[in-house]
Amino acid sequence: MPTSTLPLRDIHLPDAISAWPPALGWWCVAVLIPVCIVLAVLLFKRLTRKTPVRVALALLKQIKQNAELSPQQKITELSILLRRVAISVSPVQEAASLTGDAWLHYLDSFLPSPLFSQGLGRCLADKPYQPANTESMNAQQLAELLTIVETWLNACAKSSKRRFNRV
Repeated sequence: MPTSTLPLRDIHLPDAISAWPPALGWWCVAVLIPVCIVLAVLLFKRLTRKTPVRVALALLKQIKQNAELSPQQKITELSILLRRVAISVSPVQEAASLTGDAWLHYLDSFLPSPLFSQGLGRCLADKPYQPANTESMNAQQLAELLTIVETWLNACAKSSKRRFNRV
């Protein structure tokens, strides 16, 4: 049998690899990239958000350093600051309508000891509403009051973190 008469076929190349459907890894990348972008944006917002307590601590620092304010004006500013923070971190019905002793007991609820209802913080119940010409606090008492307010703000930050983490 002669070798020249064999019926041989030409070499067949395989079909070109199709781009569709993509492999499983590409599907994972297509899903993970948007998820990572959304998580990065949420993390950035969480890290840079200004909580009411952070803003209040900055305002408290301004009140401390403002030498133009009289002690009476500083007490009024502290009272306003505490009320704003309380309304921000608590339900409005819980803190907005409180006055007098109820307000001071509410402030004490964030602290381990009653610094507002039985301590120097008691002046926040009535001094902001007295005329400016009445007797005022001395510098040491005002410094102690500023420390009490700062302690309350820090305690409020810790309790509001616990409250928001439960949600």
